[in-house]
Amino acid sequence: MNDQNPPDQKRAARIPTGRLNRMARTGGMATVLAGNVATRGGWQLMRGRKPRLQDLLMTPSKVTRVADHLANMRGAAMKAGQLLSMETADMLPPELAKILARLRADAQFMPPSQLKKVLAANWGRDFLRHFKRFDVHPIAAASIGQVHRAQTRDGRDLAIKVQYPGIRDSIDSDMRNLGLILRRSGMMPASFDTDRLLADAAAQLHEETDYAREAVAINRFRTHLADDPDFVLPAVHDDLSTRDILAMSYVDGQSIDTASELDQPTRDRIATALVTLTLRELFELHDMQTDPNFANYGYQPDTGHIVLLDFGATLQFDAGRVDSYRALFNAALTGDDAAAWDAMIAIGLVGADTSDIDRAHILRLFGIAAEPLRHGGTLDFATCGLLARLRREGLLVADEQVDIHAPPTDTLLLQRKVLGCYLLAERLRARVDLDRILERFA
Repeated sequence: MNDQNPPDQKRAARIPTGRLNRMARTGGMATVLAGNVATRGGWQLMRGRKPRLQDLLMTPSKVTRVADHLANMRGAAMKAGQLLSMETADMLPPELAKILARLRADAQFMPPSQLKKVLAANWGRDFLRHFKRFDVHPIAAASIGQVHRAQTRDGRDLAIKVQYPGIRDSIDSDMRNLGLILRRSGMMPASFDTDRLLADAAAQLHEETDYAREAVAINRFRTHLADDPDFVLPAVHDDLSTRDILAMSYVDGQSIDTASELDQPTRDRIATALVTLTLRELFELHDMQTDPNFANYGYQPDTGHIVLLDFGATLQFDAGRVDSYRALFNAALTGDDAAAWDAMIAIGLVGADTSDIDRAHILRLFGIAAEPLRHGGTLDFATCGLLARLRREGLLVADEQVDIHAPPTDTLLLQRKVLGCYLLAERLRARVDLDRILERFA
């Protein structure tokens, strides 16, 4: 294994394995947070101050400690943090936002000794016979695995995704323990349905740890997008893929974030392609990659290709569900509230017995979201402020205690994909011609 570029020891950390070990670590963190209330609270009372719960729980040192803990746990803890950061970014206390930012950008990785054990368990102790070069320093590290670049003896340039040990078996217990941390810390708003989000994150993570499932999904999407000039995807190499290792062709590309520095027409083209792909996945392919983490996209300045990198989270829609979503989409275009309400009932977003007052609040929220579609023309993501308006209205809906059903899982995943696509277009400060897109899907 090549170690010319040794890993930064500050970021290399052994993944804790075994459910009892992981439970003890997470439970200990919850105890630390709770204990901090007594010590700091007593000190502030002695000084004549009335302490705030948030101040007691999350000192700067505790913020750092919780972030480091969750990053070291990887798996469920890190995945939930990433999902929370996307779903609730501007609605959370700054302390929690800081932790989630760390989880988005700063995954730790396995030290070489632990990596070698995983590789030997999957490929045999003499696994190096396959390779001319295997870089021990990962090129990427995420919530359930890390990616290494390698060159086989027969000349293939590969990206090898290696799953962290123990992740698959610890998902459910990790989620329960993470919920304990969030509740004891007081960081989550009381009205936020943390348990439901954690359950959704656990279900997604169970799918993502099935690398055989991901290999099948990659092959499906390579077929789906074979004639699309905007995208390039890796190819699966079955001979080196196992339950815990996914071997793919290495596809070069820079982080999609760096595209924000490119010229306006290029940024517009990238965002237009991704918006179009999202609608195509739903209405034409009935098959969607549902994890819009920015790290799952790349860009090739020399070819203009958008690189699609991760297919661990995918969802296939049956025709009936697509019909219901299309009905809601068409109602958004036309401003037909009655049709929109019928579609929401069919999808499971609302109940037929919803009160007239609650219905008015929900339709107003839907109307704000639908405005760009109804108006058409060019949507300037840098200036439209749609998400800010939706958040303000959402908080009002919460204050009014409007009875909104917990959406079905497929709707949550679809919502996450749409939101992620919007956030990326916003990051690119893109201008997208909606009329051209709507001609295809309306």
